[in-house]
Amino acid sequence: MRRRHGHLIFAAITAVLTVMAGAAILRLVHAQRIDAAIEYTGPHETSIPEGRLTRAVALSKKDYDGALATYKAIVQSGREDLRRIALYDLGNLHFQEALRVGQTDPEQSLPLIELAKQSYRDELRSDPNDWDARYNLERALRLAPEEDEDYEDTGPPAPREQERSTIADPRMDLP
Repeated sequence: MRRRHGHLIFAAITAVLTVMAGAAILRLVHAQRIDAAIEYTGPHETSIPEGRLTRAVALSKKDYDGALATYKAIVQSGREDLRRIALYDLGNLHFQEALRVGQTDPEQSLPLIELAKQSYRDELRSDPNDWDARYNLERALRLAPEEDEDYEDTGPPAPREQERSTIADPRMDLP
């Protein structure tokens, strides 16, 4: 009886460890597929979302329109983690293009800066603690500040009158 009980415990432990090993193998296969998609440099679009993100990053260095389309496809996908990364990178893409275009024609860079600000804001709605997006949004706002319609320029403030304090001078008690 005791031996049979020991064999059952051993069989249960073996089954649990087999299931755990199978799950680890599946994660390994998935990680290898992601690595292969990242290293893939062929002309066709890959079906793995991480591969599309890598392709968008590679395209952003040489092809603005191709990277833009790829980032937008990632933003519209269902993966929230990749969506946040793509929104941040999309803002950077617009911002860098605005800086590049702004050297020759500053008026064409303004819409791109607005698109960058919108991407950073969308990303900050998803993750308010993303300090990189906050910093880049601040940089974009410095280049293209937003105008407030209710703001009136009234000039410098009126000078304040010098008022005398009625509080007793605390230095009087000191020796």
